[in-house]
Amino acid sequence: MPIAYRTSFSGKLDRLSSLIDRLRVQVSNALIDEPNNGVANLVIFTDAAGAHRLVFCPLKDEETRVFPETAPLAGEAPLVAAHITISGIGKQLINALPACISVPLSEEPYLTAVVTPLIEEATMPRCGGQAAFQRLCEVVVIRLLRHAMEEGRADTGLLNGLAHPRIAAALVAIHEAPGETWTLEKLAETAGMSRTQFAVTFKDLVGATPMGYLSNWRLDIARAELEAGRQVKSVATLCGFSSPAAFSRAFSRRFGYPPKQKRNQAA
Repeated sequence: MPIAYRTSFSGKLDRLSSLIDRLRVQVSNALIDEPNNGVANLVIFTDAAGAHRLVFCPLKDEETRVFPETAPLAGEAPLVAAHITISGIGKQLINALPACISVPLSEEPYLTAVVTPLIEEATMPRCGGQAAFQRLCEVVVIRLLRHAMEEGRADTGLLNGLAHPRIAAALVAIHEAPGETWTLEKLAETAGMSRTQFAVTFKDLVGATPMGYLSNWRLDIARAELEAGRQVKSVATLCGFSSPAAFSRAFSRRFGYPPKQKRNQAA
C-alpha cells in the first residue's frame, strides 16, 4: 500500500510538518523594556526609523549559555525579548540551524506578518496575552525554520537535506513512515536517484548515511513512545524492528540501557 505523504496547501511535498509535529516549544514570559543580559535568545529590535530586526539563537542539545549575539546594533533598542527552549524528536531541526539567525524584517514579509501581532501581545497586555505570545513564538520558530531551509543557511545536517528536492523526498518518507521496511534501494527509488548517487548525496548533505539516519530516527521515536507509556512490543512494531529482541539490542546500543527500563520509568 503506497505511503500517503503530507503536502502543503499548494500540493507540494510538505518537508517540515512531520518534524514540527514532534517539537515542543517552551517560552518564558516576555522581557520588555529590560536591559538585555544575554539570557533571552529571541529578541526583536527597533531603530529610530521604526524598522525591526529579529534575532534568534537556538539552544542546541542540552546546552545552557548566554547570547552575546542578541546585543543591539548601533541605533537599535530591544522591543521584545524572550527565552525559548525547544525539545522533542524534531529537535534535530533546531540542531541543524546556524548558531544565530538575524533577519531584518523589511526583507522577510512572511515573518513580519507574525512578528507584528507578537509585538502587540507583549507591549499591549490583554487577557490571554501570555497564551497568544506562546503560540505566536511557536509560529515564529516555524517560519524561521522555513526561512533557514529556503535560504540554505545550514552547511550540513537535516535542514540541508530537506532543502534538496530529491533527498527531501527520502527524508520525508523516513519521517512519515518509520515502520516501513526501508532499504537503501527503496529510499533511493523514493528520491528518484541511483543507489550510489543517493547514498553519497545523502551523506554529504545530512552528515549521516541513509540507514544510519533511519535507525536513529526510529530509536528517537521509540524512546518518546516508551516515555509516553507504550508497551515495548508495540513500539518495536511501530518503529519497524523485526522483533522486540532486535529492538532491545539496538535501543541498548544507542542509549546504554534496555527499553524495558525506560518503559518502567514511565510507568
